Amino acid sequence: MLHIPEKMLLVDVAPRDGLQSLPKWVSTDDKVWLCDRLTDLGVPVVEVASFAHPKVVPNMRDAEEVFARIKRKPGVVYRGQAPNVRGAHRAIEAKVGEMLGLITVSETYTHHNQNMTNAECVEQNIQMFRLAERAGIPFVAAVGMAFWCPYEGLVKDEATIDIVGRFYAAGIKRQYLAGSIGMEDPAHVNRLFRKLYAKFPGIELGFHIHNLSGMATANILAAMDAGCHWLEGAICGIGGGMAIPTTVGEVGNFPLEDLVAMLDEMGVKTGLDPRKVIEASKEISKRLGIRIASHRATGCTREDVMRAGADNPNNPQVTMA
Repeated sequence: MLHIPEKMLLVDVAPRDGLQSLPKWVSTDDKVWLCDRLTDLGVPVVEVASFAHPKVVPNMRDAEEVFARIKRKPGVVYRGQAPNVRGAHRAIEAKVGEMLGLITVSETYTHHNQNMTNAECVEQNIQMFRLAERAGIPFVAAVGMAFWCPYEGLVKDEATIDIVGRFYAAGIKRQYLAGSIGMEDPAHVNRLFRKLYAKFPGIELGFHIHNLSGMATANILAAMDAGCHWLEGAICGIGGGMAIPTTVGEVGNFPLEDLVAMLDEMGVKTGLDPRKVIEASKEISKRLGIRIASHRATGCTREDVMRAGADNPNNPQVTMA
């Protein structure tokens, strides 16, 4: 029987993972406003900025200022991403509420994206974890390309398990698996999560969702059934394509609006109101000049269909065979 949890922790990555990949600059004022808008909405974890070198990720060159200006609400976690040890020091100085490390399982992609080998990247993440630990800052490791890589194709379970295991052995018990572009299938997702939970007692795993293959909702169910601890999306489905050519299709983050609505209708508590999330997505889209990629904010809801039926007394009754 499919396991559906009573509640699920959600993370919004739009201010960092979303905005960093946009082909345009978003002002510091708008970044701060976006983070505050997500806070007001009730999002429990907001990924604020990356402390990558400004020459590498120019859209994040104001990370310190954004962290200094956001209105921090007690109980909300404000996450900062650090790609290396230098970035970790900056993140600590900025007083991030949670530090995010990063590796991709694919050696080819790690070299392309971070100019390191996987062994070097693992060591960098462990050093960052130690720094965060000494500073009293929670640490989570992002394991990207955990299922499929545009350079290498299908990623073997053993490769992802090896990376997760190296982090686990170093004491990193909170990690998430990222589809990165959304080519994974639900059987793969469920199998890999189950293997990791069985092999590494006490580990906490999240799922960072993309939807290129159109199987995101099935993958979400597969991850929840396996016991995943949290889910990550982005309001409006902003960005998240990493360095992958957008000509292959929609590779953005899975829209928070669709995620919240789906879970709400399944009876899974998130602490977020689907209607308010949709309203916020429209405000954000208008202010930032970003297209909304979600079904719920651009399509119809159950309420819309019911209203249409109620408003049309001549609507014919259809008998389903």
